[in-house]
Amino acid sequence: MIVSVGFPTGMEGLTYPIPFSEPDATISIAKHAEVLGYHSIWGNDHMTTQNYVRAEFSRPPRFWDILITYAWLASQTKSLRFGTGILVLPMRRDIVITAKQLATLDHMSGGRLELGVGIGAYREEFEALQPGERAPRGRILEEGVRALRNLFTEDRATFDGEFFRFKDVELFPKPLQDKIPIYFGGNNVNQLRRTATLGNGWLPAGLPLDRITADIIRLRQLCANAGRDFSEIAIAPQYIAIVDHNHDRAVARFASSQMHKHLVSLTQSTLKEQAGVSMVEANLIGTPAEVVEKALALKAAGVTHLLGLYFAVNTVEELLDQMTLFAEEVVPLL
Repeated sequence: MIVSVGFPTGMEGLTYPIPFSEPDATISIAKHAEVLGYHSIWGNDHMTTQNYVRAEFSRPPRFWDILITYAWLASQTKSLRFGTGILVLPMRRDIVITAKQLATLDHMSGGRLELGVGIGAYREEFEALQPGERAPRGRILEEGVRALRNLFTEDRATFDGEFFRFKDVELFPKPLQDKIPIYFGGNNVNQLRRTATLGNGWLPAGLPLDRITADIIRLRQLCANAGRDFSEIAIAPQYIAIVDHNHDRAVARFASSQMHKHLVSLTQSTLKEQAGVSMVEANLIGTPAEVVEKALALKAAGVTHLLGLYFAVNTVEELLDQMTLFAEEVVPLL
């Protein structure tokens, strides 16, 4: 099972307090992940402050652009891969520029880019950037992926869609990798369909074991219907993690974290279908033995990649400690 780490490109005020992600801290986290042997880091993509964050903090969070941040980190690492978890395509409407940035980053990193895409958890962000837009973000997302595929593969790319249009574009160089892996992020059934038809991986968040088991079975059938080889699809969920040698202390640390407040906010969007589900039971929270047991159950259900473990901490020092503890006491048993 592949194991990766969530990365704070746009997490201040949401999953971590303000301030949190100083530039020097981001390079420390990335280098620590590489030394510990994590496969990749997965940052998120935000442009403006969410309503609940504005209500809690008087100081706006710093949301670093994920692609520029990764370009900087790639120059200071050798093997660590860089994943967007997720790149919100409905907020990035100049798709040719986005494709150029992605292809450039893939080259500059030596082919270490992985692309997670989605609609974004907070509609107010989309409305701030695209005022008056009424189209479903899912349609924009799906068309955006098709446009990216066009730009990445055609020598002279032309696309005439509902939301994205370009004509006779020679986008060179193409990505260094033969095919940049594309993951569709989200828990909605539509993301299963998009993964089966367009994606290389599925990136849900915080799904309990019974739900992800059922969804994997559904995805397998959708792949068969689409003529896709299911074994080539990465099943790569995100989970919150906090490991402590005392179970009650692990639960208490989670409850006191900014991450917990973030999950509560997501019950109105990404996690709205999980009302009544215990956040502690659904995520990787507990002693090392308890977390190993949960992770192995996910592996048995078909999970191939613990993508973006988002540690429920309030300081960078805690984050580095949790990354070490998980790498040393959980990962070897998976």
